[in-house]
Amino acid sequence: MKIIVCVKQVPDTKGGVSFNEDGTLNRAAMLAIMNPDDKVGLEAALRLKDQYGAEVTVLSMGLPKATAVLREAYAMGADKMILVSDRPLGGADTWATSSTLAAAIRNLDYDLIITGRQAIDGDTAQVGPQIAEHLGIPVVSYTQSLEIKDGYAICQRQFDDRYHELKVKMPCLCTAIDALAEPRYMSVGRIFEAFDQPVTTWGRKDLPTLKDEDMGKDGSPTKIAKASDKVRKGKGTKVNLDPEESVTYLMDQLTTRHII
Repeated sequence: MKIIVCVKQVPDTKGGVSFNEDGTLNRAAMLAIMNPDDKVGLEAALRLKDQYGAEVTVLSMGLPKATAVLREAYAMGADKMILVSDRPLGGADTWATSSTLAAAIRNLDYDLIITGRQAIDGDTAQVGPQIAEHLGIPVVSYTQSLEIKDGYAICQRQFDDRYHELKVKMPCLCTAIDALAEPRYMSVGRIFEAFDQPVTTWGRKDLPTLKDEDMGKDGSPTKIAKASDKVRKGKGTKVNLDPEESVTYLMDQLTTRHII
């Protein structure tokens, strides 16, 4: 079984964020980590590898420094590393990103693709399902449980306070949530090995199925009007009630907003 895991290098928000003049993130100036949901998806793939002897390939699109998260993935147990990086691919929104990743995946053999549910630098949850749409394969989003049996992925898909159980014929794509798995630590031996392993790097010329109009900033229909790391908060609602009335008011608000 061959598994592809898409991982993204994202800004470590604990260290602050920085923007370019055009409103896009200045990724080169920020500390970076592996996207948390992607790391969960990687762990799910590694557990399938432990169980079935699967081959796990990690795929990332980004700046050359994104090799750091690929080597981290290798140190956790992945087998192959591929980076898609080229100047014409920069500035991509979710559409251009998913088009580019799908073009890269078409160069590979796969039975299962795993992505994180969403990236913490965008929170759109669009790239995984869009990749599946480009490839014409089924997708299970919000995957909280995953097993493989007789060529099918048996998944639990999170839904409010319960779940859907789905049986999907492979090849298919699953997007991972944190309930799916607890990521393992890197092993000391593989940390050293990771820096000696080659990272395959693909540019625009290596993606023959990618159309020019679907890549990079010019191929991105999403246009950023303004970006800021400061979120303006509303004034809220002030009430002057006695304790008993306050409890009644709060319970009514929580119920009305479907919080409880």
